[in-house]
Amino acid sequence: MTATLPAGWTLAASAFNVTPEVIRAARAAPELALSLIDRGVSDTIEIEPGQMWRGFPAPSPSETGDFRAALEKRAGRVSIVGGSIDEWTSGPRRRTEEERYAFLLPQLHAAAAVGAAGIRVPIGQPGAELVDRLLPVLDELDLILFEEVQGRQTPADAAHAAAYDDIIRRDHPRLRLLLDISMLMPALPETYLAELERGGVSADLVGRLRTDWADPATQGAVFAELGAGRVPPAVHTLFMDLVVRFGRSRVAEIADVLPWVGAVHLKFWDLDDADDRVSAPIRELAPALRASGFAGTLCSEWGGHEWLEEDPWDMTRRHLALAVDALADGLSTHPHPDEARAR
Repeated sequence: MTATLPAGWTLAASAFNVTPEVIRAARAAPELALSLIDRGVSDTIEIEPGQMWRGFPAPSPSETGDFRAALEKRAGRVSIVGGSIDEWTSGPRRRTEEERYAFLLPQLHAAAAVGAAGIRVPIGQPGAELVDRLLPVLDELDLILFEEVQGRQTPADAAHAAAYDDIIRRDHPRLRLLLDISMLMPALPETYLAELERGGVSADLVGRLRTDWADPATQGAVFAELGAGRVPPAVHTLFMDLVVRFGRSRVAEIADVLPWVGAVHLKFWDLDDADDRVSAPIRELAPALRASGFAGTLCSEWGGHEWLEEDPWDMTRRHLALAVDALADGLSTHPHPDEARAR
């Protein structure tokens, strides 16, 4: 079925999906990342160095070399490495620009050492000054710096407008957006809502989240609940997903920035596709990506392990199958003009 996807589109699976197994620590984290290949889930994986290597942010040559050798033995590859800038020292004191550069630089070298196409950071985290310093290094190492957008971080969000503008203004092939489709959620996962209910969140608010997630006023109700101190402590962290990780935008709202998108996270929480809540964003995004000239990875990333105890390999395998169907359906329903003329 992957043959139906356009040239340059590659399906991948994220090692973030096996986080519960990493926490259990019955097997080493690099081995768990490689298990996505071993179990036939995907031969292309994203990795999280902060979970994998004791030497992070500067893993040793043996750590990266051993992992690269294990990949090559399996005919697998790394697409993107999850990077970060720890903004604070142990002081705590905010890092200087020089310290921020020094923190990220070894992560770039580690990404190159394992053969990755690029490294991923949150949008706006590097800032324009650091990006200026990184671009020559990215050229030297043949890497792309991906700035990830998710949840409510749309181009219309004032907090991130400058970062979007900087990427578009530069229009540099070494600097791209990574779009997480948590930005495009038509409805919330039922398993998540059930967890809020079990944790004691008010039935009125859960009902509103269930039926009126797409209503912008619902966000006001979420903040009101937080401001009034009515969120039970047991689910407070989970509740914050409503503020940070879940979005309600439509593809049309991000269409103008798609030419600068170099990778996509096909974020999913569970596999309940009632009302196409999992597949619809993928289906709707597919023709828009093709129209923008997209070429890159579309990576299955499971966020629901925060509240679900499921087999991560099975969840990822099933999600990729669903994603392939949704991508193919979206592309066939809205054929490229060249394809339409050929029919």
